[in-house]
Formats: sequence, structure tokens, C-alpha cells
Amino acid sequence: MIRPATEADLPALVALEETFPAVDRFDRRTWRRLLAGQSLTLVHETAGTLDASAVLLFRQGSDIARLYSISVAPAARGRGLGSKILTACEDYAGKRGAARMRLEVRASNSAAHRLYDSAGYRVIAALESYYPDGETAHRMEKFLIAPSDGAS
Repeated sequence: MIRPATEADLPALVALEETFPAVDRFDRRTWRRLLAGQSLTLVHETAGTLDASAVLLFRQGSDIARLYSISVAPAARGRGLGSKILTACEDYAGKRGAARMRLEVRASNSAAHRLYDSAGYRVIAALESYYPDGETAHRMEKFLIAPSDGAS
């Protein structure tokens, strides 16, 4: 089941983050800010256990939604949860009026690249030294609404 996260999910979100390298984790304070702000956090549960999450950011006046984070618990990988929660994010973003969705992903994260490539995302920029450890990010984008070709 995929649903919007609530404050009650905070301990499970923090626990999920602890399964990832420290450099890429959100701490409790960041999760509180995200849950209270203009962002949207979606979670996936299996049998009452939170096993995936995603954070979408929205900027007022912009038609671009930003996928800020997507996480799948190591024990839940290989079940298509990344694809399911990504599709749910796109649906929510479209309902909020976003025409495009963007994200940044580590250049070395081949599993994430496969997910995003298969979902129709394309690299639009390489961002040198984007991450705190100096790694390059690839900015990727997908049109949620087909761009007009100018024909009437």
C-alpha cells in the first residue's frame, strides 16, 4: 500500500534511512521538516512494515516537481517497489499540476539509473561535485504532460 506519510511514520522513516550510507541519510530533524513543509512524502507498507519511501518537493509557481529522495529497504529490493513508488510520485505530481519531474542521482548508482531510464527519464545535465563526497550527479527529467509541438 502506498500512502502519504504522517508524523507517526517518523520513527520508521528514520529506521529506513539508517540502512543507507551515512553521507546519503536524512536525520530525524530533516524528516520533521519534510513532513511539515510543502513537500510530499509517500511511503509503501507491506504487512504493516514501512519498506519504501519517496519525497517530492514543489515550488510555488513552478510546473516542475522534484523527486528529492527515493528509498527501498535492502530486504525489500527486487520486488518492483522502486517502480511502484516512482509511478505514485508521478501521479501525485501530475495531480498537483506538475508538467515535469526532475531528480538528481549519483552517476555511479547504476540500479537507480536503470529504474529512471526504464520509467522514461533522461539525463539533462551532469553536476560535478554535487554530493558531499565529491561525486557527480546526473540531473534527470521526465515530462509528465507531453510538451506541445506548437501545432494547433
